Amino acid sequence: MPKEMLFEESLKQSSGFLSNRERGVAVPMNQSTALQDLIYNGIVEGRRVPSHAREFMIKEAMTTSDFPYLFGDVLDRQVLAMYQATDPVWKKFCKLSTVNRIWPNIGGYRFRMSGGDEHLAEVGQKGEYLASTRAEARYILYVKKYGRQYDISWEAMINDDLGALKDTPKRFARAAARTEHRIATALYYHNVVLATAGRGNLTANPLTIANLETALEWFAAQTDVGGEPIANRARYLVVPPALELTARQILTSSSKMWLTGATDFAALPSVSYPTTNVVANYGLELVIDPYITVLGVAGGTPLSAVGSWYLFSDPNELAAIECAHLSGHENPEIVMKASDKVSIGGGAMNPMSGDFATDNVFYRVRDVFGGITEDWRAFYFGGHLD
Repeated sequence: MPKEMLFEESLKQSSGFLSNRERGVAVPMNQSTALQDLIYNGIVEGRRVPSHAREFMIKEAMTTSDFPYLFGDVLDRQVLAMYQATDPVWKKFCKLSTVNRIWPNIGGYRFRMSGGDEHLAEVGQKGEYLASTRAEARYILYVKKYGRQYDISWEAMINDDLGALKDTPKRFARAAARTEHRIATALYYHNVVLATAGRGNLTANPLTIANLETALEWFAAQTDVGGEPIANRARYLVVPPALELTARQILTSSSKMWLTGATDFAALPSVSYPTTNVVANYGLELVIDPYITVLGVAGGTPLSAVGSWYLFSDPNELAAIECAHLSGHENPEIVMKASDKVSIGGGAMNPMSGDFATDNVFYRVRDVFGGITEDWRAFYFGGHLD
């Protein structure tokens, strides 16, 4: 068999790809010779190249990205770097778990039992012991399916000499992370059900040292349903980007300044105040969540978007928000559609060769995620309430 026929037939039989001639690709003589040598040496004289290496080399040799100058002129072009996604900061102050079912079925139930552990009542001589009571709270957690697909023509992939279309998996992973971030932020942003004036964890006061001190005292004063104190301490201060510098000033200043008050104007004795900023030593961790601004502007509440601030307890101790993935699907699924074409010899085709009907290459991402609000004692909402 002539070498040129050996090249064509060996390529089809060993890798499942059509030959260059059948694909209509004109390969320059010098590269055609190199490819023939590669196939000949790897198949006919297979002792020189391990089988796994031959398969890898064949597939690599037929990748169009190795020959970008075959599909267009070299121009002064470049692809700019992609925008970077923000860090998933919500994971710090939200509890993260898994559930076994997906919407419309209930993903899972979360229960909190209370009562029976309050202080004991005095029992008189021959008196009866009073019965204790129990109370329960139930939270219903749903997760839903989110996703998107993207198809690229085979011609576009061939002509993509800059590689601008080959980052689809990375973009889909970023889209899944942003989806989860939006859902988590939407659970607490402007949440006037979790925080109410009657409970004391909703205020229109701006972010200042004094107002932050009031909020921290509120956390420490919380009790359970039986009126017993609980270990409840604010752990995270969450603000939009517009309040980042204000928050950093509060959390890093060693002292605080008091302005002249009404007592001085009324010729009354001045009141002395301590000047140490104890908030700076409290151990709060500052979290900047840009989706507060994004959701606020999108929802028509721009003042809340730039002026709201939030406090959360440690979710491992007491969770205000719980988010969950479907069990076994904790990470987004990013896949390609297998080609439904086969070579004449019956071999499978590379997914990058596209489907039978249109030659399109398909990508798809799927993410299953959801969340609920739980204990209001772990949450404080301050700032603009518009």
